[in-house]
Amino acid sequence: MRKTILTLYYRLYQASFKLAMPLLPWRKPVVLEGAGCVKNVPDLLQQLKIKNVLIVTDSTLMKLGLLDNLITELGVNGCQYAVFDKTVPDPTIENVEEALKMYHQYNCKAIIAFGGGSPMDCAKAVGARVSRPNKPVGKMKGVLKVIFKIPTLIAVPTTAGTGSEVTLAAVISNSETHEKYPINDFCLIPHYAVLDPELTLKLPPHITAATGMDAMTHAVESYIGRSNTNETRKAALEAITLIHQNLLQAYNIPGDLKAREAMLKGSYMAGVAFTRAYVGYVHAIAHTIGGFYGYPHGQANAIIMPHVLEFYGSASGKRLAELADHIGIVNGNLTNAQKANAFVQYLKDMNKKMGIQSNIPEIKESDLPEMISRALAEANPLYPVPKILFKEDLEKLYMKIKGI
Repeated sequence: MRKTILTLYYRLYQASFKLAMPLLPWRKPVVLEGAGCVKNVPDLLQQLKIKNVLIVTDSTLMKLGLLDNLITELGVNGCQYAVFDKTVPDPTIENVEEALKMYHQYNCKAIIAFGGGSPMDCAKAVGARVSRPNKPVGKMKGVLKVIFKIPTLIAVPTTAGTGSEVTLAAVISNSETHEKYPINDFCLIPHYAVLDPELTLKLPPHITAATGMDAMTHAVESYIGRSNTNETRKAALEAITLIHQNLLQAYNIPGDLKAREAMLKGSYMAGVAFTRAYVGYVHAIAHTIGGFYGYPHGQANAIIMPHVLEFYGSASGKRLAELADHIGIVNGNLTNAQKANAFVQYLKDMNKKMGIQSNIPEIKESDLPEMISRALAEANPLYPVPKILFKEDLEKLYMKIKGI
C-alpha cells in the first residue's frame, strides 16, 4: 500500500513538472562550432565588453597545451584572465570555493569552463556562488536553489560526453562524506557553447569510450523516460544516431576529425534531450559509485546502463525496441521484447569493443544502505523513469552491478 501511494505521489510530481516545462525559463546556449572555433572566444568577449575572465579547467589540459590558442588570443585582444586549473574529477566544494576566491580576486565578470564535465560542473557552481554569495554549495543541492542570474558562462567541452555545455545541472562532491549530488537550476545553463572538434583529438581512447557512452546514457535515459516532448525525442534520436555511427570510429581512429565533430554534436543533442526530459536510475546509481569508489562518471554509466535497462523489463521494452529499430540493428519480425533485448546487447557489445568492463566488483555490501539512500533521494520523485524502484529493488540492482 505504501509503495502504491509513493508511486502515485512520484508520478503526480513528475507530471506537474512536465506540464510546467513550457512555462519555465529555458534557454539554449548560443553555439559556436567547427574546427578552430575556440579562437573566436576572445572576439566574443570583446563584443560583450568583458575585460576580465576566469578560466576553470584542470591541470592535465594545461599540460597538454589545449588552452594555448585561447590564452594567446585573449592576450592579443587585451582581455585579462585568471586560470583555475586545480579542478579534480568529481569536483569538490573546496574546488568551487578556491575558484570563487580567484574570481573575486581578479575582478572577473565572466567564466570560461574549459574541459570535460568536471571543469564545467565546477564553473557552474562558481557562477552559482557568485550569484548567491551567502548560500553554501551544499544548500544548493536539488532543484531551483540558485534562482538568480549567474555571470556570463562560456562552455568549451574537450570531451564528447557530458553535454554539460547545454544542461542546467552541476554535479559536486563532498570530499568528507563522499556524497556526490546535482545542483539543478535554469540559470546554470551556459550562455555560449563552443564545439571545437580539434580540442578532442588528443583524448586517449579510454576517455573517448567512457565519455561517448556517457552521452549515449543521456540520450537513452531521456528517451525512455516519461517526460518526453517531441523536441526531446527528436534530440535523443539524433544523438543516438550520431553516437552509433561515430563512437567506435573516434575510439579506433582518434585523429578522425569528422567523427570527433559528430560526437561533439551527438553529445550536445543528448544534453538538449536530457536537460528537459531528465535521466534516471542509471545516473542516480552512478553518482553513488563515483562518490564511494572514484569511478569516472561516464565509465560508471556505461557499466550500469545495461543492468538497469534489463531490470526495467517490459516497462521500457517498447521504447528500447524503437531505439533498436532506429539504428537498424534488428529486423521487423521480432517482438518488442526481443528488440529491446537486442538493444541492451548492443550496448554491452559496444562496451566490450572499447574495453569497458561489465561489472563493478568494488561495491561493498556495508556501503549499500547509504548508497541506496542517496540514489533514491536523487531519483525519487524527480526522475520520470519507466518504472519506480524502491530500496529492495536497488539492493538487487547493486548486487547485479557488482556481479553477484
